[in-house]
Amino acid sequence: MISRNLENPTRAYEARRYECGAATGSSQRHRRRGTATFVLTLLWIVFSACVMAGCGQSAADKANNQVCSARADIDKQLHYLQGLTLTTATATGVQNSLKAISSDLSKIKDAQPQLNAQRKQQVQAANQAFTAQLQSVASSVGQNLSLSGAGTQLKAAVTQLVQSYQHTFAAINCG
Repeated sequence: MISRNLENPTRAYEARRYECGAATGSSQRHRRRGTATFVLTLLWIVFSACVMAGCGQSAADKANNQVCSARADIDKQLHYLQGLTLTTATATGVQNSLKAISSDLSKIKDAQPQLNAQRKQQVQAANQAFTAQLQSVASSVGQNLSLSGAGTQLKAAVTQLVQSYQHTFAAINCG
């Protein structure tokens, strides 16, 4: 066999390569296994860091975020309503905005049980007061048949809602 290897150097090289395991691809398998291990280790480190940093939120934190998100949307809807003029206001636009505010109030009510006692009391009082004001305004808007009267009525209603918001939800700290 030695004589054949000396006669054909390529065969001698391949024989040595086979003996070292290169021909079977073991070094490639080893490299792939090393890469997979590295990726899994990296994922574990990221997961551990996330857990240690508090990526998981408590129920109270989630409820507080829900309240703050709904509060911000109410503020956005009130700004939209304040910006309406007689020429830009549509019945559908006003109704959609009032429905969005009503939906936000429902979200706030749903989040209340998970809040801590002091925050729960503050949010509950704000929600009740603002809901009462919204129902009062919603029942009075649209009862005036003249166009100019409806515009004046809408402005007054929005002003009442904004004032109610400032006395109720604006006092809730979400910062």
